Amino acid sequence: MRSGPLQNSLDDELNRHQFVMHHPQTKRKCTGIRAWLVISTLGQSHLEEVDKHSIMRRTGLPARDLRVLDPQLSYPSSILGREKAIVINLEHIKAIVTASEVLVLNSTDPSVAPFVHDLQHRVSNSNDTSQQATESSDTEMEVMERPFSITLTTNTEIRNSNPRNTVDVPAVKILPFEFKALEVCLESACKCLESETSTLELEAYPALDELTSKISTLNLERVRQIKSRLVAMSGRVQKVRDELEHLLDDDNDMAEMYLTDKLVRKPLEQISELNRAFDEDGERDEDGKTEDSYEDLSYIKPNVEELEMLLEAYFAQIDGTLQKLSTVCNLTPSNHVQF
Repeated sequence: MRSGPLQNSLDDELNRHQFVMHHPQTKRKCTGIRAWLVISTLGQSHLEEVDKHSIMRRTGLPARDLRVLDPQLSYPSSILGREKAIVINLEHIKAIVTASEVLVLNSTDPSVAPFVHDLQHRVSNSNDTSQQATESSDTEMEVMERPFSITLTTNTEIRNSNPRNTVDVPAVKILPFEFKALEVCLESACKCLESETSTLELEAYPALDELTSKISTLNLERVRQIKSRLVAMSGRVQKVRDELEHLLDDDNDMAEMYLTDKLVRKPLEQISELNRAFDEDGERDEDGKTEDSYEDLSYIKPNVEELEMLLEAYFAQIDGTLQKLSTVCNLTPSNHVQF
């Protein structure tokens, strides 16, 4: 049989098909399938191999947001609040958080595994705490010690059997699921950066002391290498700090991240729409109420105080890490110093 261009093309296509069939990883890349660890609100997890379009339908995210999480692409640290999900790209953590689940990429990576374990543990514990807060009438409750607790406390007045006596105790307010997950992401990223910074400090100060006591080409080169790592580390920390500062400066961005609240408000907004339509048909209240009273309901935005407190806690932590790096960098000589 003669071999022509058409035959060669068919042979090439067949060879590519056979290669892909015998290499599942290549098949996943060709079809955009990735392994996602799915963690539910109960802390239960399972692995799913899902393609990009299924993730987009599931989370309501556009393709450009998913590219932020692509491990093969280098995107700066970012936290994006969307209609139905929060996209989190912080250091080793690449995740999508919804009101009912967290989807994590690279869950088997050694640097990601501790984060996954902590997330499952925290979510499970918070569910137990929530149940205890509902069923128990005790006035004392243990609050876990964290940079920012999974609970927020406000003073409330609880009366005992004697109505004349009152006791001010902290009332436990459980954060919504998406903020519990966000907190674990922030804590893991900040802890990682803080740990690496501490390691660099332990190397930098002895090296500087050695250079001060004995100026030599060898000691100077050692300090230069450490400074290069300090500068690179400062850039990573700065990106996380800038992202938190950006969110704290924009109430609308923070409000967009209240996924659970938006789910609760959606039926109310639908009712408001029906009421406005009813009024537009001429059915008005005798007191002269207009659709403005219903419009107010549609434009109610969640109080961002809880999220603001959470972000400010980690902003302070990451800013402290950046200050440490800045201090060490200022002590090291510039790279253009020569003997």
